[in-house]
Amino acid sequence: MPGDALFGNGQSHQSRPWLVRSQSSFGYDPDDPKFTGMKKASQEDPEDAESQCRQQMNLQYMSYRQRRKEAQKIKIQFNVTSILNRQQFIMKLARCLMAFGAPSHRIESQLVAAARILEVDAEFIHLPNLIIVCFGDPETKTSETHFLRCSGRLALGSLHRVHRIYRRVVHDEMSARKATEELVRILESKPIYGLWTRCFIAFWLSALICPMAFGGSFIDMFVAGFGAFVLSALQLTVVMKSSLYANVFEITIGIFISFLARGLSSLHSQIFCYSAISSAGIVGILPGYLILSSSLELASKNILCGSVKMVYALIYTLFLGFGLQIGSDLYLLFDANTRHHLASLNAALTRTIMYTGNFIIDNGTLTRPELPSFGAFTFTDGSTPSVMHMREGCYRPPEFPWYLQPFPFWSQFITVPLFSTLSSLSNLQPWRELDLTIMVVISCVSFAANKAANHFIFNRSDVVSAIGAFAVGLLGNIYSRMFSGTAFTVMVTGVLFLVPSGLSQAGGGAITASGNGIDIGSAMIAVTIGITVGLFMSQALVYMFGTRKNAAMFSF
Repeated sequence: MPGDALFGNGQSHQSRPWLVRSQSSFGYDPDDPKFTGMKKASQEDPEDAESQCRQQMNLQYMSYRQRRKEAQKIKIQFNVTSILNRQQFIMKLARCLMAFGAPSHRIESQLVAAARILEVDAEFIHLPNLIIVCFGDPETKTSETHFLRCSGRLALGSLHRVHRIYRRVVHDEMSARKATEELVRILESKPIYGLWTRCFIAFWLSALICPMAFGGSFIDMFVAGFGAFVLSALQLTVVMKSSLYANVFEITIGIFISFLARGLSSLHSQIFCYSAISSAGIVGILPGYLILSSSLELASKNILCGSVKMVYALIYTLFLGFGLQIGSDLYLLFDANTRHHLASLNAALTRTIMYTGNFIIDNGTLTRPELPSFGAFTFTDGSTPSVMHMREGCYRPPEFPWYLQPFPFWSQFITVPLFSTLSSLSNLQPWRELDLTIMVVISCVSFAANKAANHFIFNRSDVVSAIGAFAVGLLGNIYSRMFSGTAFTVMVTGVLFLVPSGLSQAGGGAITASGNGIDIGSAMIAVTIGITVGLFMSQALVYMFGTRKNAAMFSF
C-alpha cells in the first residue's frame, strides 16, 4: 500500500477498515496523530528547553523503568540548560555594560548582584577594557573561566535599555533566556544617529561652549565649531578603521586646530581669540569623563583600575597639549612678525626684573643674627597697561562691535539648556524620551549651583565642583528612588558639564601654547576630586533612608 494512503489527513477510522482490524494485534489507535497527521496545538513555549524534551518522547510506549530513567534524564537536561541560560545572561550583561560606558566602579557590583539573585556561582575581576568571569560548579568541583574584552563609549539610550532589562530579570519579571536575546539585539543594533548628525551635534557643542566657558565671541564660536566638526568626522571614520592613525589622532587634531587658531588670531584686525578657539575646538576629546571614572575607582578602593586610568588620562592630556604647542610653533615658524609680536606682548605682561647680589646691614642697632646677608631683589611693575583690553586671554577693546565681544550674562539662559540638550544627544540619548528633559533640568541646576558657589568661594575649583556635583547627585538619586528611573543616565550630562566649567574657573580651561600639560592635568584632577566627593555624599544622603535596594545601585 502506498505511503500517502497510509498517512492520509482528515480520514476517520471508518474509512480505514484495515487499520481497525490491525488495532487489536498491533495496539494502534486509528486516530493516532502518527497516522492522521493532526497535531495538538501546544500552549507552551516551543522554545522552552523542558517543552522540547517533552515533545521528543512519548512515555506511554515505555516501561516503568524506562519512563523513570527518561524522566531523570529530562530533569538533568532542563537544569543544565537553565544554568547555561543564566550564565549567558551574565556574560552578555557584562559585555553590554562595558560597551555602552557604564560607570566602571559599579560594573563588578552589578554583576555580583545579578549572580547572587540568579543563584549562579560566579566570581568577577574587572580590569580596564576586560572582565574575567569564572563560573564554578560545586557538585563536580570544576570551574569555567571566560575573558570578555570590550571597549566602547557612552551610549545613554542603550545603557538605559540594558538597565531596564537587568531590573526585570533580578525582579523575576523576565527569564534569563529572553533577556539574553534582548541584550544581543541591543549589542548588534546600529547607533541611533548617523555620521553627519553626530558631526553636526559636535559642531554646535564646541560652538556653544566657546563663549560659555572660554570667553569666545560670536565669530570665535563658529571657528571652534568647524574644528570640532573635523575632529568628529575623523574620529567616527578614519580612527575607527585605522588602528595606526588612532595612535596619533590626538596629536594631529591638536596640531590642526592650534595651527588654524593661531593663523586666524595673527590677523592684524585681531578679531579672533586663539585660546578660546583652541580650547573649545578640542573640548570633545578632553579626558574629563576618563579622569572622573578613575577618581571614582580610587574612591571605591579599586586601586588597580583607578591608578591605570588616572595615569593614562594625564598622559593623554600631555598629548593634547603637545599637539597644540606644535601647531602654534609651526605657524609662528612661517610668520616672524607674529612671533615677535607675541614675544613683546609676553614681556609687557610680565614686567618683572630680578637682581641677585650681596647686601650689608649698616645699622648696628638693628643687627640681628637671623637677618640674612645674601639675597635677591625682585622688581615688578604693578601697573597694568590699559591699552591691552585683555579679557579671559582675549583682546576685547570696547570699540569692537557686539559680535566680537563676549556674550552677556542673560545669554546663559539660552545657551546652557541648548548645550545640555546637545550634550545628551551626542551621548546617543533618544530625543523622544522623557529622560532627555530630566537630563536637561539636572544639567541646568548643576550649572547654576556651580556659578553660585563660584560667586562666594574664590580660587577653590574643587570645593565649587563638589557643590555642583552634590546638587546633581541629589536630584539624580531622588529621581531613581522615587520614579524608578536610571540615576546614572540622567546624571551624566550634568556631571560632564562640571568638567569644562570647573576647568575654566580653575584657570586651566585654555590649553594655550604657553601653557603646560601638567597644569591642565592637575586642574582636571582637582575638579574631578571635588565632583567625586559631591556625588558620594549625595548618594549616601539619599540611600540612608528608605528600604534597601534588591539590586546593585546603577549610579555614579
